[in-house]
Amino acid sequence: MGVDGEAVKVVGGIGEGTGPGEKVTVLSGAYRALTFGIVSVVLLIAFEATAVGTAMPVAADELNGISLYAYAFSSFFTTSLVGMVASGQWCDRRGPVPPLATGIVAFGAGLVLSGTAASMWILVLGRAVQGVGGGLVIVALYVTVSRAYPEELRPTVMAAFAASWVVPSIVGPLISGTVTEHLGWRWVFLGIPVLVVLPLAVMMPPLRRRASGPPEGAENESRPDSRRIRLALAVALGAGLLQYAGQDLRLLSLVPALAGAALLVPSVRALLPRGTFRAARGLPAVVLLRGMAAGSYIVAESFVPLMLVTQRGLSVTMAGLTLAAGGASWALGSFLQSRPRMEPHRERLVRTGMALVTFGIAYAPLVLVHSVPVWTLVVALTLSCLGMGMVISSLSVLLLRLSAPEETGRNSAALQMSDSLSNVLLLAATGAVFAALGGGSVSVGATHGASEGTAGQPAAFVVVYLVSAAVAALGILVGGRLRAR
Repeated sequence: MGVDGEAVKVVGGIGEGTGPGEKVTVLSGAYRALTFGIVSVVLLIAFEATAVGTAMPVAADELNGISLYAYAFSSFFTTSLVGMVASGQWCDRRGPVPPLATGIVAFGAGLVLSGTAASMWILVLGRAVQGVGGGLVIVALYVTVSRAYPEELRPTVMAAFAASWVVPSIVGPLISGTVTEHLGWRWVFLGIPVLVVLPLAVMMPPLRRRASGPPEGAENESRPDSRRIRLALAVALGAGLLQYAGQDLRLLSLVPALAGAALLVPSVRALLPRGTFRAARGLPAVVLLRGMAAGSYIVAESFVPLMLVTQRGLSVTMAGLTLAAGGASWALGSFLQSRPRMEPHRERLVRTGMALVTFGIAYAPLVLVHSVPVWTLVVALTLSCLGMGMVISSLSVLLLRLSAPEETGRNSAALQMSDSLSNVLLLAATGAVFAALGGGSVSVGATHGASEGTAGQPAAFVVVYLVSAAVAALGILVGGRLRAR
């Protein structure tokens, strides 16, 4: 599957790196180096996500932090909220180059901190540093696509982003599981920063040529909006307090829970487009659905390795490999949405994708029944990832189409904020229920899987997946409101 696909345009004149009448693709001379560079960055992020997700059960067990398992994921998403808002402003004032470079460096620093952690809380802190870097990077990438590529090539770039997850999703769990079992989980974290250097070196020269400087129509380019930064910090602090309250299930925990809600709700309302929470047609519905789709899937995926290791006795490597096929089907879904003939049916495509996501998540807890083969979960998750590829890429295309050039950074930050905030809140909620039902007492044991049936608490996993499936099902309804009147 070529990343350029069929998203091409016949131009009547001579463009940069093209001849008269030559088809322009994302791999044409004008775009080849930049495409390679930004896809390399996504490849790095993809490998980190699949590798770290596979190693996390062993890391949490060795650091006596299974009860904080959800924090290892949600801390990343919490701090990324601040990075996203900062990156959106930074991009709208100075272009995507500074936040992208800074974000990649912070991402690598967080990995080093996690890999050298002496306690679970230090690992969580490292993930938080990663989150800041990830937030800076992801918004800058979206702005880069908007600034450097014409509209007809953007669906293909999004498909290329999804395609870059294929190889990491297949080899990431295998490499991570092997390293974890034979060398230790720390080397999974410490080995990834080495990969930071190449993408940074490859992409910066073409990025500076094609997307540096403030966008046309930008205002106050030298003065950031400090109010939005304060709101982002309030969102992150509020989300953190809610997570803490969810993990410490005592009556006294109502105090941080109420304080977190008081910080979170008004700040989020101010940062997201008006009408987001009532799924107003157009941009608000696009932003809301991004959060619902991403949050429901990330929660479900995060608990898969832990469930299979502790409840079905799989090794860490085999548990991670159950997620491997998802990268290819996600890329296929994104490839399908990039076809020009799909453009008139984008809303229907998104709703179909959300139906597939709902099915995959709802099926997951069935493998807690030992007579249900684990391979059936692989099939269900593969279909779920196919739906995610259709949904996420389509929403990204719609977001860029609905944004004026000088608002692309802010709206991209809102889209990513909805994504991360949903991840944080759903991980906090499901993590609290998981702990309340005894999920924090499960043990991975050695780096090899425990014997099947030796770890109890299956109800804790069931509730996690029921909540995720319900959110995904609501997303099918929101998918009918993406087209503005």
